[in-house]
Amino acid sequence: MDLRDYVRVVRVHWMLIAVCALLGVAASAAVTLTTTPTYRASTQLYVSVRSGEGTADLVQGTTFARQAVTSYVSVVTSAIVLDRVIDELQLDTTTSGLAAKVSVTSPVNTVLIDIAVTDDDPGRAAAIANSVGENTAYVVTTQLERHAGGASPVTVQTVQPAVEPSAAARPDVTLNIALGLLFGLAVGVAVALLRFMLDTRIRTRRDVEAITDRPILGEIGSDPSAGSRPLIVQDAPRSPRAESFRSLRTNLRFINVGDSPRSYVITSSGPAEGKSTSAANLAISLAETGASVALVDGDLRLPKIAELMGVEGAAGLTDVLIGRAGLSDVLQRWGQGHLYVLPAGRIPPNPSELLGSSAMTTTLDSLTAAFDWVIVDSPPLLAVTDAAVISASTGGAILVAASGVTKKSELAAAVRSLGQVGSRLAGIAMTMMPPGRGGLVWSRRVR
Repeated sequence: MDLRDYVRVVRVHWMLIAVCALLGVAASAAVTLTTTPTYRASTQLYVSVRSGEGTADLVQGTTFARQAVTSYVSVVTSAIVLDRVIDELQLDTTTSGLAAKVSVTSPVNTVLIDIAVTDDDPGRAAAIANSVGENTAYVVTTQLERHAGGASPVTVQTVQPAVEPSAAARPDVTLNIALGLLFGLAVGVAVALLRFMLDTRIRTRRDVEAITDRPILGEIGSDPSAGSRPLIVQDAPRSPRAESFRSLRTNLRFINVGDSPRSYVITSSGPAEGKSTSAANLAISLAETGASVALVDGDLRLPKIAELMGVEGAAGLTDVLIGRAGLSDVLQRWGQGHLYVLPAGRIPPNPSELLGSSAMTTTLDSLTAAFDWVIVDSPPLLAVTDAAVISASTGGAILVAASGVTKKSELAAAVRSLGQVGSRLAGIAMTMMPPGRGGLVWSRRVR
């Protein structure tokens, strides 16, 4: 994956990522609101040793104090100190329970002892901190460092008494919300990346380009109203989707700079990918240029062209193939231009045999000779062999791939299927493209 893939993932799944981020914030807020706030109060002790007035005595006393402080740090949370605190404040706890609330540190190379106490009551936190400090000083000077018959050489003084905290130390609302947001974003991006990596469907032109080197002839946008107005080129000629079909028409003309016949099969790897609608709109757009166009319904299993174009479909291609009628008898003129429609006719019991017959080859040759363009709608490639059989007798095939519908493996299999019968794949027409992506961007040099 490169940077463009990551940007695409974020752009496509931005709503999922946003929802996960909001859920992360909501979860952290819920935890914060249900967590009992705790308060932190701290006091600081200063340890000194009485010594003579000489410089050497002072240095020796300070050195001794620094060494002793490391031991006094452990004394602070010992039972000898905390039992006195419990009795003094009449706390309903044990020595180990109180020790869990007390933390003691000593800055390196100092004679200072920092004592911090956390409790769910701010006043009690300050009282405990002060009591711990006072009782530590008492225990050290009267019990641990007291010489027989004399005063203790060690002095422990409170230099910073604890005060009642005004705000809770935990939970930290700002920090928790920020962490929840970051966690939610991370989960959202991870899920989006997982979906991207496991996605087996065609989404963008890059997915198609990874499968075949044939050009992408057009990108047709998705239209929720396509079912009610399938002939968008006629019904809404100025719409972006109609312009997409005109772009497809333009690029189809580019690949016919040689002597290859201007007859093409429109097919897809599977059903419901928009091939029949694409064939009809492409034929209409070609006729707009003044060219003569024959639109043939070569789907003898599930014909749709007659219904789409609004013509009589009782007689058609099957009648020509079995010799019951001539082309001129069943071709129906559509609209004001030079567009003629050849319906499928009655559904035969042997579609593959009819489409692969010499009569079909002769019919296509006659249409190609009589019209500037011949567009043949055919069944999906992977369902039956009809499209592959027809395409061998035409100038090539245009493979329709629907974004979010066509699987990558299916498109690859369809491309192989055309290659196996020696058919020329003219290019790919992408349909059902998300909003903002419909329309053609010619990216490959036609080979």
